[in-house]
Amino acid sequence: MSTLTPASETRPAQREPVLHTVDRVCELCFGLFMALTFVGAVKAVSAGEAAGHKMFFSALGCNLAWGLADAVMYLIRTLADRGQRLKLILTIRQTRDNAIAVHTLRDALPKAVQPLVDDAELERVRARLASMPTVPSRASLGRNDLVGAVGIFLLVVLGTFPVALPFLVIKDITAALITSRVLTLAMLFAAGYALGRYSAGGGMKAGLLMVAVGVLLTIAIIALGG
Repeated sequence: MSTLTPASETRPAQREPVLHTVDRVCELCFGLFMALTFVGAVKAVSAGEAAGHKMFFSALGCNLAWGLADAVMYLIRTLADRGQRLKLILTIRQTRDNAIAVHTLRDALPKAVQPLVDDAELERVRARLASMPTVPSRASLGRNDLVGAVGIFLLVVLGTFPVALPFLVIKDITAALITSRVLTLAMLFAAGYALGRYSAGGGMKAGLLMVAVGVLLTIAIIALGG
């Protein structure tokens, strides 16, 4: 639930990023894991000079498909969340009993936040929602949402290239496979490091944890015949 800024307060306009740090890192990791899955199946590729090219385009095709699916699901999730917030606002505005409206607002808060907000604060929020001059009739998507979907698509797809590129430039499939997995683990460490710095969980710790997840995933893929 977003907070509303009182009319009496003026704040400089600040453009929010289309995708937050967690979104960017998670989508990049998703692309890496998807590509890693196909790289792990490299033994299934027919032998010959074209094996590397087949591996590259197989991984690229996989991430193109999943990038598109993930982008569409991002738009659906955004629209559903926006519709849920709009439903909450309409419920608050239509409720005649202020105490019930405040209780509805409290139920909409995350469980961890509820004890930190008292009824007086929620009443001020309720009053602001009730005094809003206009409310959209339905939830809709905007330009930034489409930009975000394109960003997700590109993150998932571009995560393929460092993993699959060695199969284009290294003729020996075994050497290409090793190089690909090293690059993947390096990128996973960078992604985990960024996520740890963002969440104050420790960059090195989060980076190593993400690498461990990648190693376990690779072992699982090999064990399954990759």
